[in-house]
This record gives sequence, structure tokens and C-alpha cells, in this order.
Amino acid sequence: MPPDTTPLDTAPLEVVGRIRAASNATFLARVGEVSVVYKPVAGEKPLWDFPDGTLAAREVAAYLVSESLGWGIVPRTWLRDGPLGPGMVQLWQEVDATQSPVDVVPTGDVPPDGVRTVLEGVDEEDRPVSVVHEDTPALRRMAVFDAVVNNADRKGGHVLPLSDGRRLGVDHGVTFHVEPKLRTVLWGWLGESLDADELAGVERVRASLGTGGGADPDGALGRRLAELLAPEEVTALAERCDRLLGAARFPAPSGGMPAVPWPLF
Repeated sequence: MPPDTTPLDTAPLEVVGRIRAASNATFLARVGEVSVVYKPVAGEKPLWDFPDGTLAAREVAAYLVSESLGWGIVPRTWLRDGPLGPGMVQLWQEVDATQSPVDVVPTGDVPPDGVRTVLEGVDEEDRPVSVVHEDTPALRRMAVFDAVVNNADRKGGHVLPLSDGRRLGVDHGVTFHVEPKLRTVLWGWLGESLDADELAGVERVRASLGTGGGADPDGALGRRLAELLAPEEVTALAERCDRLLGAARFPAPSGGMPAVPWPLF
């Protein structure tokens, strides 16, 4: 079969069904033969700490930062019109349900190698359990990405395992706040040194923001983000990059909010 050459930005978008598990209005849709996720701005629920109607733009901004990092963490994401108005559209991903990059396991069954423990607690029957995640380069890069974009909602279900071993991140509507908001299930490397590849990725983002900060961005990424985020949010992004590069370590939780999202998955 020849590749689908449908113009994804302009061809009709057809809603196929609603994704009920999402907190905001989220739909499975098609553009030609291409399956996509469609989140109309009109379906965004107001949040107390983020401006109304900005979540779709933040998802696109997160994709642009992912591309600047060079790690392909976020599926292609863009803004366009649809049957329920303008919104975010993202390429649909088929996950491998046999893989669990983030999991809850009985504490006594935590493998000695290959995973990091994030939390320990008890289940509904008062049995000890642990929240764990893979100890892999792919998830390390996602944790760095989350620190860069100040992701306030990295749930386990927002880590998509693909059959080829890649790990993709989705649901980035609550990112880029100027205050510390990092809430994630990927705390397994807290305080450890960033490796050369991770530092180089952050350096690429910082360089592409330019020297002008949020008020007058003069880098390619900075100019594009200026169309999606407030000037002070672009400035805060540059400052987070500077802090990560200066410390060269995975950050610790900060601010007054919980360090993990709820629910965890």
C-alpha cells in the first residue's frame, strides 16, 4: 500500500470515538487514513493554576521541546481546526500491552536489577507494594524532558511502551508553569548525575531558545514558543535549562505541591 499523503493540517478531521479515561474532552479521530488524538480547546476543564484555554498550546510546545532535545519523546503534535473547534492533534500510538515501564508490584517481588523504586506503601488489602519504573536510557531521557518542561502530571499511564522498545510520553497540557510544578512517577534517579547525552540535549534546547529570554526570544525554538506560551514562561524554561546544566543532576522535588501525581496511573 502506498504511503498516506493526506495533508494532516488541512484535510477533514473525522471524530471516531471519545476517550473516556481522559480528564478533558479527548477523541480518537482520523485525518484520511491516519489515526490521531484530538483535544479541542473548548473541552478543556478550567484549572486553578493554569490560564484557561492554554492546554492545547502547551502540548504543542512540549512537542517542540522534545524535538529540540533530539530524543523523539513526544509524538508529532500540532494545532488545527476540527469539528469541535480548534485544538491539539497528535499522532495516535499503538502500545505494546505486554510491557509495563511503570508498575505496582508486591514489595517482596521487586527485581534486584533493571528497575528503580519510587514509592512504597500498602494496597487495599494492606499488603506491602512498591511503585517501580524501568531503569533504562529511554525513561531517563523522559525524566530529563519532564524537568525541562516542568511537567506537573507524569502519570504511569502517560508513558507509552512501543513494541520496538521506544517509550513515548503523552498528555503534556500542564507544563511550562513559571513556578516549580514537577510531579512525576519517574523519580528513580533523583540526585544522580546527568550523563553526557542528557546534558547535550538540554544544551540544544537552551541554545535554540536564544539569548533574549521570553521577552525577546531570538532562537528558532524561542520564536516558535513565543507563539504558544507567555513570555515569562519561555524565560522560566531557559532558567530551568540553566539550572539543570549548572547542577548536572536530576532535580529533587521543590515547591509546595506533592511530588507525584494522583492518581499515579
